[in-house]
Amino acid sequence: MKFVRFGAQGAEKPGVLDADGNIRDLSGLIPDLSGAVLENLGALTGMDVSALPRVDGAPRLGPPVAGTGKFICIGLNYADHAAESGMDVPPEPVIFMKASSAICGPNDPIVIPRGSTKTDWEVELAVIIGKPAKYVSEADAMQHVAGYAVTNDVSERDFQLQRAGQWTKGKSCDNYGQIGPWLVTPDEIASPQELDMWLAVNGETKQDGSTRTMVYGVACLVSYLSQFMTLQPGDVISTGTPPGVGMGQTPPQYLKEGDIVELGIEGLGVQRQTVVAD
Repeated sequence: MKFVRFGAQGAEKPGVLDADGNIRDLSGLIPDLSGAVLENLGALTGMDVSALPRVDGAPRLGPPVAGTGKFICIGLNYADHAAESGMDVPPEPVIFMKASSAICGPNDPIVIPRGSTKTDWEVELAVIIGKPAKYVSEADAMQHVAGYAVTNDVSERDFQLQRAGQWTKGKSCDNYGQIGPWLVTPDEIASPQELDMWLAVNGETKQDGSTRTMVYGVACLVSYLSQFMTLQPGDVISTGTPPGVGMGQTPPQYLKEGDIVELGIEGLGVQRQTVVAD
């Protein structure tokens, strides 16, 4: 199933797509796509979606999950992206956090923060946790996944790499975490390690990759992270990006006001963002 959240920012309602791609309102059945609802998404499987109220028009889409406590990112998880960054493939997953306040809808604008000179793009597969995970094995890890989504791990490279400290401040600016359009349940994805992914700026393809080249796969990451922290329903893991980011262009290319960024992952939908200045 493909779940969505629609409406004004901060007032989104839960929904689901019907067979024709129309949004159907779920707010009469569930309060939101968060917490205990994510733990029991299977209970919604098989319901008659066509009997739900149809949402007319083209409402704004919010992030397809609410109540995200942790927005966890994995760095250098594609060998070819590590190479273009001039860094070695890490012997264990590189973990950094992205502030939950960066999360926004899939088509909400990318906002260049004050003082930014190197705002960059990164198409990534997002894994949304559905059940608490603590010390889980890799064999059991997928039982804790509610679904998958597209995310744009927008990054400010000067904040991230040229200024002292860790990566978080270069990753956490407002509107630096578009998620969606959908939360797609695992039954619709044969394998999260077999998905084509792409990103274009102003119609020019910049990233053209696949989750096949991830160094550490989804099951490995869920298990690995659960050894250090309890993953909770609604937590999001952004699993890394393939090559083609702005920093890796020759010469480097960064986003500017008025640019249009489009990105997508096979089976998970497409995002479209306009770049604006704060």
